[in-house]
Amino acid sequence: ISQAVDEGAHAVLIVDQAGWHVTPKLKVPDNITLLYLPPRSPELNPVESLWQFMRENWLSNRIFKDYDDIVSHCCDAWNKLVAQPWKIMSMGMRDWAHRF
Repeated sequence: ISQAVDEGAHAVLIVDQAGWHVTPKLKVPDNITLLYLPPRSPELNPVESLWQFMRENWLSNRIFKDYDDIVSHCCDAWNKLVAQPWKIMSMGMRDWAHRF
């Protein structure tokens, strides 16, 4: 992301508070500022709706044989989701963010 920011510009990257976003080990380039979403606020993070949809439709109520089976099912679910861009757009849209 840092390399895609124009020379002299600055990017603000909105992230949740997952451990890998808040660890002091994370090296954030000088041209990026991280803006953290409040904890426990899935309504502000549209990807949470996508994960929920995938769990409800393709990944729940299963017994996986092994790790490779889990990866295979997750990849299959992901491919089904990306084949439906209209679903991603509708689930990611937040009416309150597009009122003006």
